Amino acid sequence: MNESKVCMASPDPYATLGVSRDASDAEIKRAFRKLARKYHPDRNPDDNAAEAKFKEVQAAYETIGDASKRQEFDQKKRMENMFGGGGRSPFGGGMGGGFEDMIGQMFGGQQQNPFQQRRRQPQAQPKGTDVHVSVDIDLSTAEKGGEIQFQAQRLKVGANNVASKVNQNFRIRIKPGEQHGTVKRLKQQGNEHPQGTPGDLHVTIRIDAGEGKRWENGILIQEIAIPFSTMMLGGKVKIELPNGKSGLLKVAENSQPGDRRRMNNAGYNGGDLDLEFVLNELEELTNEQKAAIEALRELGL
Repeated sequence: MNESKVCMASPDPYATLGVSRDASDAEIKRAFRKLARKYHPDRNPDDNAAEAKFKEVQAAYETIGDASKRQEFDQKKRMENMFGGGGRSPFGGGMGGGFEDMIGQMFGGQQQNPFQQRRRQPQAQPKGTDVHVSVDIDLSTAEKGGEIQFQAQRLKVGANNVASKVNQNFRIRIKPGEQHGTVKRLKQQGNEHPQGTPGDLHVTIRIDAGEGKRWENGILIQEIAIPFSTMMLGGKVKIELPNGKSGLLKVAENSQPGDRRRMNNAGYNGGDLDLEFVLNELEELTNEQKAAIEALRELGL
């Protein structure tokens, strides 16, 4: 009897770490530290589920925690999405002679191809594939603008038309108020082609918003730590906004972690800001806090 094999897809490292695909490298590192601390075996003794989650988090960070490994992973996924998992020459190019041979056979081999005249028209010069990289900048650089330097790996054609990978330094200008996710194109700075022109280099700008902040679809998300008692009973908490303003935020009764409040024009560069409620985590409880929680447990809370 034939046995069928089921191929399990690898977990998405971005989803495992709870970050978006356009997260900065620093944001990924912060997310990993938070989850590793949460599921660490020392904090969860004899908990197999927590141990499995800890290993999953570690594997995800090993995949995208390093900038170069992350770039390789993203490039691989980009190619899979474009070509259905099949490979492609890094030089780019056309379909080859398969279609031409098929047409010739359809019309008797030696017989003239009825499309020959059109086929013999000048064809576009082959072009190397584009290269995609991401560069992280801090909020200060994004707000004030300036010039930054970064490194990208590309294919260069040398002697005898042999291509080799090289790491090349580039410089680009950041305009004041640069937006997260902006893509800048450097023409003909991608992979070179032995019989044609180089592809382009696409540079995605990622703004590291700092501790407790992240981006989702161009919206800045800021975490607001709220005590459990305030979540349940309601109240007010002090907040500091990215624009430097501070104030008190009203928390409704029976609020839940993950609830959000939209603040228009309060985010980066006058954009919108989402305040996301998170439970205030304490590293260590005092005896009084433990006693209070025990009392709540006895009451079924």
